[in-house]
This record gives sequence, C-alpha cells and structure tokens, in this order.
Amino acid sequence: MSWIPLPVGIENYAELIEKGYYYIDKTLLIKDLIDLKGKVNLFTRPRRFGKTLNLSMLRYFFEKSDVNPAPLFEGTKIWDAGHPYTDQMGQYPVITLSLKSLKQTDFKSAFYCLREEIAREFDRHASLVSSLDSRDKQEKYNRFVEQKAASEEYLTSLRFLSDCLYASSQTRCIILIDEYDVPLENVYFHGFYPEMLSLIRSVFESALKTNDTLEFAVITGCLRISKESIFTGLNNLSMISIMDQSYAEHFGFTQEEVDQMLRDYQLEDRREDIRKWYDGYCFGNTEVYNPWSVINDVNSCYKDKHALFKPYWSNTSSNSIVRTLIEKADLSVRQEIESLIAGGTIIKPVHEDITYADIDTSQDYLWNFLFFTGYLKKRKQYQENGEIYMELAIPNMEVRHIYKHTVLLWFEEKIKMKDLSELYRSILDGDRKKLSEFLSEMLMETISFYDYQENYYHGFLAGLLKHFGDYIVVSNRESGSGRPDLILKYPSVRGKAVIFEIKTADSYQDLECKCDEALQQIEERHYADSLQKEGYQTILKYGIAFYKKECMVK
Repeated sequence: MSWIPLPVGIENYAELIEKGYYYIDKTLLIKDLIDLKGKVNLFTRPRRFGKTLNLSMLRYFFEKSDVNPAPLFEGTKIWDAGHPYTDQMGQYPVITLSLKSLKQTDFKSAFYCLREEIAREFDRHASLVSSLDSRDKQEKYNRFVEQKAASEEYLTSLRFLSDCLYASSQTRCIILIDEYDVPLENVYFHGFYPEMLSLIRSVFESALKTNDTLEFAVITGCLRISKESIFTGLNNLSMISIMDQSYAEHFGFTQEEVDQMLRDYQLEDRREDIRKWYDGYCFGNTEVYNPWSVINDVNSCYKDKHALFKPYWSNTSSNSIVRTLIEKADLSVRQEIESLIAGGTIIKPVHEDITYADIDTSQDYLWNFLFFTGYLKKRKQYQENGEIYMELAIPNMEVRHIYKHTVLLWFEEKIKMKDLSELYRSILDGDRKKLSEFLSEMLMETISFYDYQENYYHGFLAGLLKHFGDYIVVSNRESGSGRPDLILKYPSVRGKAVIFEIKTADSYQDLECKCDEALQQIEERHYADSLQKEGYQTILKYGIAFYKKECMVK
C-alpha cells in the first residue's frame, strides 16, 4: 500500500480523520460509556496512552453543533454498532477542559493558565450569551471570556457554564476533563500543593457533584487520587484504573492492532523487536503496547525499514518520580532497583488511593506510583490477609533505558557533590588499601546494572576519574600492543601517569588472582610504552578486580 501518514502528536480526532492519518479504531469506548451509564468516569492511564485523543473523539461524537459529525465516524466500529448509539451523535452540549498546561512553578502563574483554559471554553460557547435570561448572567459570562472574573468565581466556573448550556439547549451537558492530575504532580515538586488541591477540588465538586444539568463526565489522568483528597463526597464517581477489566482495550494498542499495523506498513519483520521495546503493559488482563512509541517507531521506517529502535516515551514523560525514588533510596531500595534493571521482579502491596502528598511517607507508595504511571508492570497479583499484592517488573526495553539513564545522571550529579580528594590522593600515592576501601564504599552507594559486567565497572571508575582536577582521562586508547581500560595522566610529562586495568571476578576469593591477571596484562601488552615515549618518568600501574560490590586493588 502507499504510505499513510501516522498521527505523531495529533490529538484532535477531526484533524486525524479529515487529513487521512492512520487510525486504530477506539470508537467502541463510546459504546461502553453509553452501555455502562457511569455518571462521572475517571480513567487513569500512563502518559501518551491515547487519553487526549479519546476525549477529542468523545467531543466530536456527542457535541451538538452546526457541523454534522457523521462523516467523522462513518465506517468506524461505533458506526457499525448502529442504533441506539448513533442516535446519540451530536445531541449534547459538551464542555472540554485540559489541565496539561498547568506546569508552572508558582500558584499565581498556574492559576493564570487555568483562567486562560476556562476563558477559551467559555469563548467557544459564546454564541449562547444572548440567550441567557438575565443581564447579570450575560455580564458574568463575559467576565469569564475576558478573564476578568473574580478569583472566587472560578471555583464554580464549570458549574456556571453547565447551567448556561442547559438553559440554552434544554439538554444536559457532557463534561470532559483531560489530565486532571498534571497540576497536582507539578505542585508536588514546587511546594504549593495545598493551594492547588483546594482550587481543583472546588472546580470539580461544583461541576460534578449534585449537578442536575450534567449528563455524564469523563476525566483522565495518570494517578487515581484518593476520593478524600480531591473528589470529596463524589458518590457518583466510577474509577477505572489500569487494574480494572472494563475499558481495558480502549487505551494503548492490543497485540492484534499492532500486528495489523505492521502488516499495513509491511513491517512484520520488526514484530519481535517492537514487542521487546514497547509491549509489556497489562490493563486488567489485556496486554497492551505503548501507542506513542509504536506510532513513532513505525513512522521512523518511512525511509528506512531497518531504522534503529529508540526510547520515544522517555522524551515525553516526566521522569521526576523515578529520580525521586533513586535519590532517596536506601540500601534495600537500591538492591530492588538493581534487581528490576537486571530483569527481576519485586513484590509490593497495592495502594490505589494515594495522593502526591503521600509519596514521601512510604516507599510502598512510591512503588505504586511507578506502577500506575507506567514505569512498572504487573506480572501477577494475589490476596493475602485481605491485602492485594503485586509482583512488579520493568515493562520493556524502553522503560529499562529510562531507569538506566536516570541512574547514570543521578550518579554523575552525586559524584560532583562528593569530596573525592581522598580517592585522588590514594591513586597518586599508590595507596592501594585506601583506594580499595573507597571504591567499595562508592559501589555500596550506587545502583548498578549490566549484571556486574566489566563495562559497568569501567563506566563506574571512569565517572569517578573524570572529575580528577587537571588530569586527563583516556579510555580504551591503543597503547603498546593493546588497549588499557583507563589511563590517567597529567598534561605535563613532569607529572604522573596512571594505568588502570579492570577485571571481574566470579567470587570474592577470586579477587586477588584477577588483580594479578590485570597487572600481568599491563606488562605483557606493554601498556606503559606509549607513555614512556611521551616522556613520562613516573607511571603507576593498577590491577583492579571487582566482585559485585567488592573491590580489590593491587
């Protein structure tokens, strides 16, 4: 087939259909919402799993407007479902509000952005102002459009708009709120959580609680925030998290959908690698792929069907929580992260009703946050003494890359803050005992991966040496008849040069033998020759052996 453009970054349903982008049909979400009749539906899914596009689809299907929505849905699954579903197309006033732009560093700026979002939605329905039954209502409506409403008026702004729409159409409205928890996650890191929580709670409660002009509402976000913290008293709320069976196939791509896409683009040969990189999520009992990453990967094959795989999701999702976990990790948590990166699993209790304010109070909450936001997947779950436990793992190679990258950045910054003068002094003084002790202590504080292979230790030591004052660090540079792991040398030949050869041992008892083997390799392959030719008179040679978190130097 000819190449159909892929909707990279397209979140408007009408644009996607009208411009002929490739679309994996998720319109049966409409059928489930109609059938299940939830009054207020909260969907929590990781970032970039199709939440915004689905809300846009709902708006174009249900919204009453001058434009006939039928051409946007002809041939889709909801169209084929027939009556009574298509009868509800274009029958309701719809309020849409996105909170994804509320990422400011102070409350005043965040509130300003919220006022802008609300003003745009009031302006979108501005034609109804003339139909309002009082001058006071018309003036109040215009204040929202012009962003001149009093601060307290914004607390009930969505309820007021809902009432206005009902008065104009005599039809209850649908409310769609996208990424409701973005401002809450943001303020957790910037220190004005209580103010933002109070604002969002008031806006939501007025619109969603005991609102006779509401037909139903759909809210999306990443985290299932506890009802006590933001949805107080909202008894009509249906929470649909990634643990629920219902609606599971409507967010993310199923195996069948990915297989069809690969056939459509003649990329069946990439199937197994795409599975390793972007699959691994489980919503309810439904296996799903990361849709953002799959679309980007297929799109990368437009010119080259053998394009390299990349961690597309890492460029769009906030990794702040992963960083928080790593920075605050004690020894047991570091060991668990190492196990996960190595492909292992951990077992943790499930806490669905958590808040951002809770994250620091328990490491279990932080693990749960990582699970619900897509950084961990559920292998299996079981119940014990009334509590639900999950066996958790890293979903795929893409997310594993995020952990590794975050760990490396954290290690780099931690080294910059640490006093390494003792390390450097022991190297130049030839104090192998102190050097062994220091490296072992540093290993205990790090999170390691690559299953303790030699390249891990090479990177670990190189990271420490790169901050060595005026000295130059050379890695795997040809010297003599081979390539020593690391060379450290002063810019002037009047200073010292240091050769490091690294080995890994299979046991603690094998460390000394591996040190001797490293020193022997330095001599046999004449690693010092090039340094001597440069004019260095003082050359130190270190054989370093590692076994897990233990180190020996000779």
